[in-house]
Amino acid sequence: MSDKNQYFSIKSWNEDDRPREKLILKGRIALSDAELVAILIASGSRNESAVSLSKRILSSVDNNLNELGKLQIKELMVFKGIGEAKAVAITAALELGRRRRVEDALKKMKVHSSNSIFNLMQPVIGDLPHEEFWVVYLNNSNKVLQIKQLSKGGITGTLVDVRLVLKNALQLSAVAIILSHNHPSGSLIPSEADIGLTKKLKRASESLDIKVLDHVIITEKSYFSFADENLL
Repeated sequence: MSDKNQYFSIKSWNEDDRPREKLILKGRIALSDAELVAILIASGSRNESAVSLSKRILSSVDNNLNELGKLQIKELMVFKGIGEAKAVAITAALELGRRRRVEDALKKMKVHSSNSIFNLMQPVIGDLPHEEFWVVYLNNSNKVLQIKQLSKGGITGTLVDVRLVLKNALQLSAVAIILSHNHPSGSLIPSEADIGLTKKLKRASESLDIKVLDHVIITEKSYFSFADENLL
């Protein structure tokens, strides 16, 4: 028996059950999450259709696409019928969705509060297993000019080059910056290193008439604002 006959490819399904055709005829909104994932993987295993396999994968993360996006390649490959190529396709599609969300937020973004920073940065660093430090650069209307990663480190912390932070600010003609990093542990308590770095960046920025408006610690579901807690 050939491989083509061994697997439930989408072409072999009943016409009403073909998600590719359904997308073309009815639009992407008409498809369930499982049907969209099924299009990515194209075929299931010998005894399971792509949609059934997709439903099983989604069920493992309580049908939460954000949780699905956290799965590593090897974790996806645990499912029978998901090889490396299919795992990569799922990961790439979800990463594109994440980046689109960030880009949409940036286009409309004007910072009004610490919650604005949480909404901007949570999709970027909120669920990472390691710590990253980012800077949000603002113009005089508090419109976001750029968000930039300054460091990426292990779960215990990161190293930040203060000179690079200010160099980027000058190149962008930014008048204010907001610092942001994540705590993979979920803790919202700033460390002594967090407090010390904030003070160091604030002193250095003031000499160039650039304001440090806030330092926001991001976790998956919440945040801590230095400004809100009067720590600036």
